[in-house]
Amino acid sequence: MTSRIARWPPPGPRPDLTPRLFVALVAGKATRTATRWLGRGGGTSLPGMVARRVDPLVLDTLVRRTGMPVVLIAGSNGKTTTAHFAAALLRGEGIDVGNNAAGANLVQGVTSLAVRLSDLRGHLPAGVLVAEVDEGALHQVVPELAPRAVVVLDLFRDQLDRYGELYAVADAIESVARSLPPEAAWIVNADDPLVSSLTPEREGRRVTFGFELDRSTDRLTRAADTIRCPRCRSDLFYDYVYLSHMGAYRCPGCGFARPPIDVAVTALEVAGVGETRLTVRLPSTELELRIPQSGVHIAYDAAAALAVLVGLEIEPVHARVSFAAVGPAFGRLELVQAGDRRIILGFVKNPTSYNTTLRALASEGEPRQLLIAASNTLVDGEDFAWLWDVDFESSAPRVERVTVSGTRADELANRLKYAGVDPSLMTLIDERTAALDAALARVEPGGRLTILAGYTPMNELREEMRRRGWVGRLWET
Repeated sequence: MTSRIARWPPPGPRPDLTPRLFVALVAGKATRTATRWLGRGGGTSLPGMVARRVDPLVLDTLVRRTGMPVVLIAGSNGKTTTAHFAAALLRGEGIDVGNNAAGANLVQGVTSLAVRLSDLRGHLPAGVLVAEVDEGALHQVVPELAPRAVVVLDLFRDQLDRYGELYAVADAIESVARSLPPEAAWIVNADDPLVSSLTPEREGRRVTFGFELDRSTDRLTRAADTIRCPRCRSDLFYDYVYLSHMGAYRCPGCGFARPPIDVAVTALEVAGVGETRLTVRLPSTELELRIPQSGVHIAYDAAAALAVLVGLEIEPVHARVSFAAVGPAFGRLELVQAGDRRIILGFVKNPTSYNTTLRALASEGEPRQLLIAASNTLVDGEDFAWLWDVDFESSAPRVERVTVSGTRADELANRLKYAGVDPSLMTLIDERTAALDAALARVEPGGRLTILAGYTPMNELREEMRRRGWVGRLWET
């Protein structure tokens, strides 16, 4: 522990080990063991569901009542990577961290994390809990955790059939922010107009992060979501556009503008699919970083993670080393060796994640050999109208062969056709394993296959790769 951590309020009393809490812990831990032994998953969600069925207050009892420091990370894009970065930074400063690294970010996933870390007496180890939380679950998780810091990364269209429109999501997050005590750090993306507008009157610690570049790194397109003033609904004017609707903005109608930035990216270079170089200005220092991941979004996630340390009043003494050791999270341009071929895995779930991934791939002339998959399950979202806001047109000229798969392969192929991909270059194979085999067969030895897929098909494809010995289990990455 650092001296700064020692000055935090001391933990509260350890919970009384009631029979119900004990049974909940035993049931949760047994479920995790059985799930892994049976090969039914990593035990990242089901144990929490079982434990909560036995004792609905298990998470509140283990975490809030004991005063364990908690950092919550929410937003449409970047939660998993930002949580990985924040956990790495804290560990680099000598702080033990518990993290839902596999991305189980609903209340049962966070409960599973707490149950896993706890012993059978209900005692959690000293340290910090860093948890990514689905923006739709934030209102349920916050009261049970009493977090020391809450990060809101961005708000994009994401599963509209599940969440509704953006302003409804923002209103729900704002109600959570109002419930936070003044000592909790409220950490927001200054470059996102809707996010930066949340709870301006809130009393307490507020930390902003964003870019201060003298150039644009993106342009406004039909995929941009929040280009109107969140106060008066006038069109925003942008001096610079950095990523989708995020940038240096101001409203000519009411005077609303981007707030001052506490943690600012002042220089940025994306070097192929394997590295991002950036300079970040903090209140107390300036850091030059090299991160072995690619994309403008990586710089945002890194700035958010550093803002967590600012919010917790921890100096990032070892930040350079910590960032240099953090490889891509599951499917975030993850590189996989598949025999004598290589695979680039790109997890994509909405227009912005797609466009950001395509832009990073374009820096190395990818994709050429492509496997693309989309499914309309409840988890993935049933509405695929947003596919028409993905900038497939920019990648179409490079595509040499494309295998299309998933439950909506026909709709995806139709979108690629209108983007300019010659239908003669497409092969539609609904079943994921057969699609993987067919796509790899077209790749020359030493070549690369790019896979772009949503949540369910990505998990299916990666599980097949695990069976072939190419990757480890998701919860072990």
